[in-house]
Amino acid sequence: MIKFFNKELFTQLPDAFLFDTDNTLYPYNQANTAAQKAVREKIIKTLSISAKQFDASYLQARKEVKKRIPNTAASHSRLLYMQKMIESFGLGSQVLLALDFEQTYWRTFLTNAYLFSGVKDLLDDIRVLGIPVSMVTDLTAQIQFRKVIYFELDKYFDYIVTSEESGFDKPHKASFLLALDKMKPKGTCVWMIGDNPLNDIGGAKKSINAITLQKIHKGVQIGKGENQPDASFENFEDLRKLVQKIKLTK
Repeated sequence: MIKFFNKELFTQLPDAFLFDTDNTLYPYNQANTAAQKAVREKIIKTLSISAKQFDASYLQARKEVKKRIPNTAASHSRLLYMQKMIESFGLGSQVLLALDFEQTYWRTFLTNAYLFSGVKDLLDDIRVLGIPVSMVTDLTAQIQFRKVIYFELDKYFDYIVTSEESGFDKPHKASFLLALDKMKPKGTCVWMIGDNPLNDIGGAKKSINAITLQKIHKGVQIGKGENQPDASFENFEDLRKLVQKIKLTK
């Protein structure tokens, strides 16, 4: 069921759709937990370190990378995390190991990731309607492109904008504006679908005055104040019904 906070905004179909990726089109935590476990076990065995050493070193490496290059795509780079962690053990950069550990993470991540039910059906409906669709996502282009191919979503999105391309993570306006520049919608009515109240909902509202719909599931809280969505939903099937209902009333 859709929960409306500003129902009066949903009287017409949008001129463009924007979708976040991680934890919006698929549940992120399950895949990340499995990937972290796999790479943790591999690094502990390969470097002959304790679990405690790994945990402390990985967290510190991640913290240092994010501090050095904040709010950018590279700040999410598992490759940089691995490199920094290896260096912290006095082993130099060990690029082959860093690459191997990173690939272990993402390979395990993807094999444990699955789309939420109804995602492709909704995107099919939108494609039939002829409304342009763009993915607006943080992280580097390579891994986000890999996710799109893995989930077989490449035929559904007209454009993809990553924070690597725009230069800034959400909620910065750069990715939202770049998406609209690529799509060139016929009007100003844009729907943004995402899970994060600050980055997706608040960011899209402030940057492009988007109508926002927040995907709610375990671990996601509805945004409040300036980050409150115009509507929230749990199932993509309900969002399909909303689109169809608006279409039929026109």
